[in-house]
Amino acid sequence: MFIDKSKVFISSGKGGDGAVSFRREKYVPLGGPNGGDGGDGGSIIFKVDTGITTLLDFKYKRKFIAEAGENGGGSKCYGKAGENLIIRVPMGTIIREEVSNKIVVDLSHKDQEFVLLRGGKGGKGNAKFATPTRQAPHYAEPGMPGEEMSVVLELKLLADVGLLGFPNVGKSTLLSMTTKAKPKIANYHFTTIKPNLGVVAVEGIDAFVMADIPGIIEGAAEGVGLGLQFLKHIERTRLLVHIVDLSGVEGRDPFEDFVKINEELKKYSVKLWDRPQIVVANKTDLVYDDDVFEDFKKKVQELGFDIVLKMSAAMRNGVDEVIKEAARMLKNIPIKELEISEDERYIQEEKRFTYTIAIEKGEENNTYVIEGSFVDRLLSAVNIHDADSLRYFHKVLKNKGIMDELREMGIKDEDVVRLNNFEFEYLL
Repeated sequence: MFIDKSKVFISSGKGGDGAVSFRREKYVPLGGPNGGDGGDGGSIIFKVDTGITTLLDFKYKRKFIAEAGENGGGSKCYGKAGENLIIRVPMGTIIREEVSNKIVVDLSHKDQEFVLLRGGKGGKGNAKFATPTRQAPHYAEPGMPGEEMSVVLELKLLADVGLLGFPNVGKSTLLSMTTKAKPKIANYHFTTIKPNLGVVAVEGIDAFVMADIPGIIEGAAEGVGLGLQFLKHIERTRLLVHIVDLSGVEGRDPFEDFVKINEELKKYSVKLWDRPQIVVANKTDLVYDDDVFEDFKKKVQELGFDIVLKMSAAMRNGVDEVIKEAARMLKNIPIKELEISEDERYIQEEKRFTYTIAIEKGEENNTYVIEGSFVDRLLSAVNIHDADSLRYFHKVLKNKGIMDELREMGIKDEDVVRLNNFEFEYLL
């Protein structure tokens, strides 16, 4: 089974909470704070593994969560960092953010790694909050939450040469004769229902990778048949070998077939249509008039395609010439990265803790309701029953600019400020 697209949910690990702890030993009844920091959460890392050729593993497992960091302990013991989760994918995998469908990264190099989600930072223990004037803080910092995202993994095969053509024109036969690949071959349409790759290693030429991909039909650019699945796999190829059935035994005109497929390429991508092509007239053993090939060659060259060769893959006539010509042309075609425009690229925003302020009007006093991720994190970090902790709480509100914002909104003495379930009266 060939799986070339899969959706998965990923989440990095939460950072461990800092500890609230005090040194308590014999003869040291009032020792200082010694709460340790929490460990950082594990990150989500994607890594290219050349031993994997499909996304089949992601059909059965669709959720990946990295390990959380351990909480801090007493005696300034730091929590252990969570293990990074390494997700192995085939070379040629594109990762898209599901909602926007924009590309996060293109993993197209051997052993390439990409940190997609970083683990949450561990919280500070109360030992880090001690100062000459605040010697016994009864609060610590919670760990930062991990990040999460739904992504779509999309595999686009990496091949130097892509075999192009209608079904049953001889693409699989050519691949089987020139590589160790074993594609399924039979005399009916769509024998090839999954891409096959093989390395062409012939004496006297540089080895290259050739891909036999499911046949294209009219309407492929609009998704008819296996169209889009086919077209996206030849986006990366540097050279196209376009095979046509010159014999016309199935009642099709070889030149019309050639034109139709190039029209589909152009509809899908002008860059793909403009890629160099070797045009190969196959099944010449079934053609008894040389004028048929010459007439086909003339028409194709008039369209601007100079390299037109004849071949009988079944009889192995002309196969070596096609392979040698492909190797020659590849020497002059540079390897290019997949082009990703700014509109297609996903920009991951830095995680920020935010808040909103709403006013609830009262008969005598108003209530200013502050909500958001900033509030949740702040309240989890303080002990509202401890005077030092409350001073730290008010200091954070001031440094964040919330107190200034409340004054700009017209807050008055004895108005109420509410953060989740905690309320206090405002005093100038």
